[in-house]
Amino acid sequence: MVQNGGHSSGWRHPDADPDIANDFEGYARIIKMAEEAKIHFVFLADGAAVRIPHSNAEELSYHGHIDRFEPLTLLAALAAITSKIGLVCTASTTYNEPYTLARKYASLDHISHGRAGWNLVTGWSEDESLNFNRDTLMEHAQRYARANEFVDVVTGLWDSFDDDAFIANKASGQYFRPEGMHVLNHQGEFYKVRGPLNLRRSPQGHPVIAQAGSSVPGRDLGARVADIIYTGQKDLQLAQEFYADMKARVAAAGRDPSQVLVMPGLMPIIGATEAEAQARMAELKSLVHPEVGMQLISKTFGDLSHLDPDDPVPLPLPESNGVKSARDQWERRLREKPMTVRQVYEEISLSSGHCVVCGTVETIADHMQRWFESGACDGWNLMAPYFPSGAEDFITKLIPELKRRGIFHREYEGETLRANLGLNPVPDLKNKSNDGRSKSDDRISISN
Repeated sequence: MVQNGGHSSGWRHPDADPDIANDFEGYARIIKMAEEAKIHFVFLADGAAVRIPHSNAEELSYHGHIDRFEPLTLLAALAAITSKIGLVCTASTTYNEPYTLARKYASLDHISHGRAGWNLVTGWSEDESLNFNRDTLMEHAQRYARANEFVDVVTGLWDSFDDDAFIANKASGQYFRPEGMHVLNHQGEFYKVRGPLNLRRSPQGHPVIAQAGSSVPGRDLGARVADIIYTGQKDLQLAQEFYADMKARVAAAGRDPSQVLVMPGLMPIIGATEAEAQARMAELKSLVHPEVGMQLISKTFGDLSHLDPDDPVPLPLPESNGVKSARDQWERRLREKPMTVRQVYEEISLSSGHCVVCGTVETIADHMQRWFESGACDGWNLMAPYFPSGAEDFITKLIPELKRRGIFHREYEGETLRANLGLNPVPDLKNKSNDGRSKSDDRISISN
């Protein structure tokens, strides 16, 4: 979920609630509906900045992705009113400290009784760097070098105590078994952290880790540490190539590929007929203000303000210190099929560059099933263009069709997010040798 929906101008839609970004009750209604539909987890994307285009407040004033709740705070509140749905949100390794982050996610895992997940990102926005005592975005290779050490510290801190370390023996006065405590004493290139974490080991051992970097360093990091790999794929063949590459990297890292779920983003635009769905798509595209469109593509395509929106996008694209995989994917697509500036910014505005499938419920379900059964994904991260009805559409119409086809579960099958995703628990240090992992479920995993 993105505040105000995945479409950057979706808040302008007649059926959208433009104030939902700061409406807890609005979020709560959607999450409860998603839980009733048995969706595996809700995912809150995040960034710790207002992204100001060239310090231009006038241009910024047309954007609908400005205000947002701090996601861990929001998920902790949602944990109190839900019981089964997973709760996943983004936090950056560039703008946090490992101890603080480890403690927050472990706390959420306790509060939710084992439903927490961390979407690990390194950060890509210059604007974020300006809010954290920096003048510019840290170079890409260094961000990933720090991220690798960061996640090792976090997972080490999550193992600070054995699962049965806290005995609270009133008779003897002993609160925990001293041999069940593990002091990390980490000293690395970027971090020095003694530990232990001042919290019992959480219900999942380690909260689920998702990761979305698709550059080579990003893929290597995800293969080594992630349980879920997010990706933006629009073409079936490219998605199959990415899927095969990630599974091979996971195996090379000494892990079971079936235990790492590849979940592309997908925005369904649903109509009762194909014509109605196309009309809805055209309406959404028409909502994009040119000021918003030009700014959204500037990070990947450079400043194109000197061009008419109907001019073709010039190649080659500029090199990027941000999301390198997105830049490379667009370069490849535009060489095969040129697009105008307007076509590019309408697509990116619609779904942040993720796959958009427009049609009837049956058409969209066919697309999802074909990708799932042909080795392109293990599930989907469903994105609503706007809230609340954009999410209600796929919850009440698309999910029932997937259930009818037998490719989506009808009930939650475990007590934790890991169990519901078919992932084995992470054993504590005392039982690490028992870490046998095998995924047995042959159904799609869905988040929203």
